[in-house]
Amino acid sequence: MRDRWLAYIPALLLAGLALLTYWLDQRVQPLGAARDGGLPNRPDFIVENFQAMRMHPDGTPRYLVAAKKMLHYPDDNSALLEYPELTHFEPDNAPVSIRANEGRLSPNGEDAIFSGDVLVRRVAYDGSEELTLSTSWLHVIPEQNLAKTDREVIMTSGNSTLKSVGLEFNNATRTLKLLSKVNGTFATPPKTELPWQQRR
Repeated sequence: MRDRWLAYIPALLLAGLALLTYWLDQRVQPLGAARDGGLPNRPDFIVENFQAMRMHPDGTPRYLVAAKKMLHYPDDNSALLEYPELTHFEPDNAPVSIRANEGRLSPNGEDAIFSGDVLVRRVAYDGSEELTLSTSWLHVIPEQNLAKTDREVIMTSGNSTLKSVGLEFNNATRTLKLLSKVNGTFATPPKTELPWQQRR
């Protein structure tokens, strides 16, 4: 009888190993289940006071991404940014910065979506006044120097204000396309008197 039980020991060990493997597999399923829509996508790591910079081939800065907090999601390799700021640098132009309440970065940073109190700011340079743009949602494609939105936009430069619904802005060429419902007020510069109009 004892010898018969000894013959079953290898089979029992294999059955126990199979049960242990199944149990471990079930314990590590949450990340995999999210891909199937079973459980919500959860971050695999969180970074506070996040900063990352992409450089030009010559080593000069191209753009800087900073945020109060970054949450990375492994299912689609995307990232959620809390209070992000993206600053774009070009050698011959003033830097342009974008701030928002929230930002989402696609894999490899090819697309950035900013939402909630979005503010775009270009500092004054080369005789041009500071330019600001506010909206509720903005899609930025850094590699193409392109920003666009289909929401209401308010632009200010000095004492001039321009409103539009929808916008496309190319930072490389400094061209701006306003898509619909455009209106605004423009401040004219003060007239300078001609020499014969000046009082003596």
